[in-house]
Amino acid sequence: MSTGFTVIRDNTPESAIPKGAVVAMGNFDGVHLGHRAVIGAALAMGRARGVPALAVTFEPHPRSFFSPNTPQFRLTDETNKLRLLAATGLAGAVVMTFDKARAGTTAQDFIHHDLIGRLGISGIAVGYDFHFGKGRVGSPSLLVAEAPRLGIEVDVQAHVDIAERPVSSSAIRMALAEGQVDDATTMLGGPWFVTGKVIHGEKRGRDLGYPTANIRLDKHCGLKHGIYAVRVGKAQSKDKGNDKVRFDGVASFGRRPTFDNGAPLLEVFLFDFKGDLYDTVLDVAFISFIREELKFDTIEALIRQMDDDSAKARAALAAAPDAFTQLGVIG
Repeated sequence: MSTGFTVIRDNTPESAIPKGAVVAMGNFDGVHLGHRAVIGAALAMGRARGVPALAVTFEPHPRSFFSPNTPQFRLTDETNKLRLLAATGLAGAVVMTFDKARAGTTAQDFIHHDLIGRLGISGIAVGYDFHFGKGRVGSPSLLVAEAPRLGIEVDVQAHVDIAERPVSSSAIRMALAEGQVDDATTMLGGPWFVTGKVIHGEKRGRDLGYPTANIRLDKHCGLKHGIYAVRVGKAQSKDKGNDKVRFDGVASFGRRPTFDNGAPLLEVFLFDFKGDLYDTVLDVAFISFIREELKFDTIEALIRQMDDDSAKARAALAAAPDAFTQLGVIG
C-alpha cells in the first residue's frame, strides 16, 4: 500500500482528518470498473477544487451484518480493498465500522453528522444504485436534493456496461463461480487475486514432481473448483525482508478428489522455482481457467494431466498482460 495513503477510522481524531476533501462513497468490494468510475469522478472533483480525494467505505460489509448466517463471498478482504483503493491515486480511505449503531443511523444523521460534521466534505461521488442509512433511505437523489443547502457538490455515476451488461460485484462473483476468469478480469479491470500465507500440506506434490505452495482461502470463497493459470507475487519473506519476487504458475483450487476430497485448498505450483515458501505471504492472481477438478484412477494418469495443465498454463500466461502492472498492488 502506498505510504502516502492515509486510512481514517472511527477512532481517528478529527484534527487528523483533512477538512474540505471530496469523497467517493461505496462498499467497493473488488474495486471494479464501476467503482473506478465513481473514484475517477471524485479524483477529478478533488483536482478541480485543489483538495484531497478519499474513499468512504464500510467494514465489515453491510451484508455480513444484516445476514450473518448467509455465506458471503467477498471479492476483496479489507486489506486488499485498501491496497486497490490506494493504487487508484486516492489520498486515503475512511473506513467506517458497520455495526448496530451504524445500521440504525438515519440517512439525514449520516449526512449531517458523519459526512458534513466529522469529515467536513466539500463534495461526494456515488454510484447510481448506492443506498445508505437506516432502511436504505439514503440515495443519490437525496444527496442531490440536499447539496445546495449543504454547500457540497454531488456527482452520481451511471452504471458501467460491458457487452450490454452492467458491471457489478455480484456479476463478478457469478463469473468466478462459473470459472469465467476472463469475464471477471474484464469487469475488474485486472485479474482477480487472493492473498494468503503458505501452510504445510500433505506434501504429495513433491512425490508427484509438482511441489506446491498451499494456501487456505476464506471458507466462503466461491471460486469454481478447478485448475488455473496464475501469476504470483511474493509479498513477504519469512525473515520479513523486502524482497519482492514474481512467478508464473499453475494452481488447483478444490478438494483433491483423487486423494482425500477434503476441505477446499489452493495449491500453487510455481514454474522454475526451488526453495522453501512456508509462512511466506503470496498474492495469487487468476489469469485463465484451464479445466474442472477431476478424479483420476491412477497416479500416472494424474501426472500426465498435470504435465498437460502446466503446458496450457504456460501458453495462457505467455499471451496474457502483466497482472502486476494491471493491478499495481501485487508483488
